[in-house]
Amino acid sequence: MNNKKEIENAVIYCRVSSKKQKDEGHGLDSQETRCREYARFKDYKVTEVFTDDITGKLETRPGIKAMLSYLRQFRGEGYAVIIDDISRLARNVEAHIKLRAAIASVGGKLESPSIEFGDDSDSILVENLLASVSQHQREKNGEQVVNRMRARTMNGYWTFQKPKGYKYVQTKGEGKILVRDEPVASIVQEALEGFAHGRFQTQAEFKRFLESHPLFPKDLPNGELRPQTIVRILTKSLYAGYLEVPNWNISLRKAKHPGLIDLATYEKIQERLNSKAQAPARKDLNEDFPLRGFVTCGDCDAPLKSCWSKGKYKRYPYYLCQTKSCASYGKSIPRDKLEGEFETVLHGLAPAKSLFAHVKALFYDARDQHITQTKAAGTHMKVELRKLDKQIGQLLDRIVEATSSSVIAAYERRIETLEKDKLLLQEKLAEKPVPERTYDDILELSLSFLANPWKLWHSEQFEHKRAVLKLAFAERLAYCRNQGYRTPKTTLPFKVLKSLSADGKRPESTGNKGVQGLSPLAAPSSTASTLDPSLLQFGKMVPQERLELPT
Repeated sequence: MNNKKEIENAVIYCRVSSKKQKDEGHGLDSQETRCREYARFKDYKVTEVFTDDITGKLETRPGIKAMLSYLRQFRGEGYAVIIDDISRLARNVEAHIKLRAAIASVGGKLESPSIEFGDDSDSILVENLLASVSQHQREKNGEQVVNRMRARTMNGYWTFQKPKGYKYVQTKGEGKILVRDEPVASIVQEALEGFAHGRFQTQAEFKRFLESHPLFPKDLPNGELRPQTIVRILTKSLYAGYLEVPNWNISLRKAKHPGLIDLATYEKIQERLNSKAQAPARKDLNEDFPLRGFVTCGDCDAPLKSCWSKGKYKRYPYYLCQTKSCASYGKSIPRDKLEGEFETVLHGLAPAKSLFAHVKALFYDARDQHITQTKAAGTHMKVELRKLDKQIGQLLDRIVEATSSSVIAAYERRIETLEKDKLLLQEKLAEKPVPERTYDDILELSLSFLANPWKLWHSEQFEHKRAVLKLAFAERLAYCRNQGYRTPKTTLPFKVLKSLSADGKRPESTGNKGVQGLSPLAAPSSTASTLDPSLLQFGKMVPQERLELPT
């Protein structure tokens, strides 16, 4: 019986390895054309064409699954399954044998214009050899790709999926390189700096900040980000302009792309992540009760809860203590009363306008001294760099002489730590002196908040209200139902302002002659070392919103 009488119908199977090949190339079309030409030669009627644009396990290929299901419906009729080349079926010997058996089990016969499939021992040997060659070619291509990617990564180029806030741009002489992708890059930068400087105390607050920006790409349909996305953003050295791939034994090194933050800020983030865990931000904090969890009961020191009470015509907001053993248990405090008295406390923190101009001059004196000290630190850092180079050299010599694997591993870990310290120093040395305008912007932002803390409190953004609590108060506020708020413990800048107001003297901008009216801070050196760093960090925590200084 000739072949034509045994088989009259055929299906065609075509495959490319990626959607990019499908969109940019003509692989599927050319495969189908060649297979149709073969079918005409064999006088087959092509009833269906099945395609895949992915590689991987057979059960994950929709085209293969659809083809086997189709053949199963016509099991008794006998179908030819035409493929362009043996590599289009599978590039793995085991997968090829498995798929060939699956096709035979549903009544199909594998055919190709490139090879004659048979059931005799010689044909099976040739078929398996070709499948082995195809598998070897795939594995060799994979090795070459990995080797080229590793070499490029060692030269400082990121070769993997672009992180949020970056995009790949083709550049002359360098290939594809990461560049800032605005506005997402600026959003990520603000979030990372905010976490490093304490504006966001927990990963939950960091996550909510990113989710609040409509232009930031979300992971889930409900507009949320996966927890692993947050971890990746916080732990990727790429955002500092560095890269490392431990799986390829590529240690931390300077990358070719620009960082969104500096290495010192990145290290500060890692320290915060590895330090004692902060209390997680409560999910029930909302705009209705911004003081929930921050104001405590004056009788038992437990944080006050909040609720809406249903009246005859409308609902009323209250704060209350829910500690059963407390004398104030269940006794509610109207929200307007509690928050109104809180605003009075905020107004009491601000300095008098007549004093503020002199305070501003004092802060700028501290700023000038801080800049001078920063420039002088450059010489010291160069000395430290030389010491680090010497220590690394000594450890490398010891590794050569060492025979114990555990000792060698300990030396390598120590060298890795020293190399990271060296990178930090090199980055600081490479930094240009802080432009006075940039320094002034941070300082002015801090001073504007000190002058008008209640203005930020009246912001429409709930995040800004919570920021006021972190910036102005060192501890939670205790509230007694009958007496009101107890004396608050404020942060350092407000303590200094209170000290100046209590002395009743005006501080003078005197350069190196000393600062009058500052007790217990008696000299500008003390002011610079204690006050200025605190104020600069303070400025980085303040949301970037224009606040006015008193005139």
